[in-house]
Order: sequence, then C-alpha cells, then structure tokens
Amino acid sequence: MKSWKQIGLKMGLLLITVLSYGQAEKNDDNSIETISQEIVWHVKVIHPEGYTLDVKAIDPAGNRYDVKALENSNQRYIMDVKAFVGGKMLPVKVLVSEDEYKPVVAITDDGVTYQIVAIDKDGKYLEVRGVRKSGYIVHIKAIDESGAFYGVKAISQKGKLNDVKGIKMYDKRLEVTMKGVEVHAHVVALPQVQ
Repeated sequence: MKSWKQIGLKMGLLLITVLSYGQAEKNDDNSIETISQEIVWHVKVIHPEGYTLDVKAIDPAGNRYDVKALENSNQRYIMDVKAFVGGKMLPVKVLVSEDEYKPVVAITDDGVTYQIVAIDKDGKYLEVRGVRKSGYIVHIKAIDESGAFYGVKAISQKGKLNDVKGIKMYDKRLEVTMKGVEVHAHVVALPQVQ
C-alpha cells in the first residue's frame, strides 16, 4: 500500500499538469459558462447518523453560495472545488494560519475571503477546516461543537464519492499568494484511497 506522502507527490505532479491544461481551455473571467464540458458534483458533509449536510461559502454579509466539485471531461482524478457566486466560480483554498486548524475559504477577485461551512439540520454552522497534513495532503473536515470531525465529500449524480482534500505542490507552509491572500493548499476532490 502506498503512503500518503507518495500518493500526495504523484497527485501534486498530476495537479500541476491538470491546472496547466485546464487554464488553456477556460475563459479568463472564470465564469460559470466555462463549465460546459464539466460535470458538477455536490460537496457535502457526511454525518455519522447517515445524512448529509450542505456545504456553503458565506460572504461577510451572511449570504450563502453553493460549493461544488467540477469533473473535467478530460480527466476524473483531480476535480477543482469552487464556490458558485453571482455567475462566477471562485477558487476554494486552505489558508496559511497559526490556528490549530487552518481555515478553508473561497477567494474573490478582490481578495475577499468567504468562509466555507457546513450547515446542520438545525441551521447551525460547522466550520470546515484543514485539520492535519500527511505529506502533500491536507485533510479537510467539518468540526461540530464537541470537536468531532465529519468527512467532506464530493458526490456525483450517480452516487460516486470522492474525498475533498487540500493538496500541496510544495513542502512548505506558503503554497502561493492569491489576490493578496496567503494560501496553504488547493482544495480538490480526489478518489477515495482504498
């Protein structure tokens, strides 16, 4: 069985290839119209009692926006996770932070961050955070009031599940600065490790 570090390194190299390829196909405005050849997967949190929680991006005014994973028609191994905000797709990233658990946010073109949360059946927000790092993979979980972790998954229309993870290309704290925001890892959906 391969270690997370070996898997992470291979996925990092694949991510570089996929991101380079995908940029050539997409419009510069990052609008929702660019997903015509991609399949949208729902991003949900799996509760241990067997139901799912919605995952949303919350802007500073409290407005909620969908968070989705995009399956590219050319490959299905690494799927971008994006927030769908006002006709645009915003990148979702794990931020550099001194906190024990690193924030997961969507980043606007102006560098404003929208917090990513799960919403429980009572309407309460559960933070979605990067909770630990294994090699080049950052494990992303929703955290309830008691501190319990719940898995964050991408779910296809056919019921397939992928894990939502942070992936790094470099083994250092700062991956990239995007619109003035320090990014620790890129958020993607990956096939579950067997």
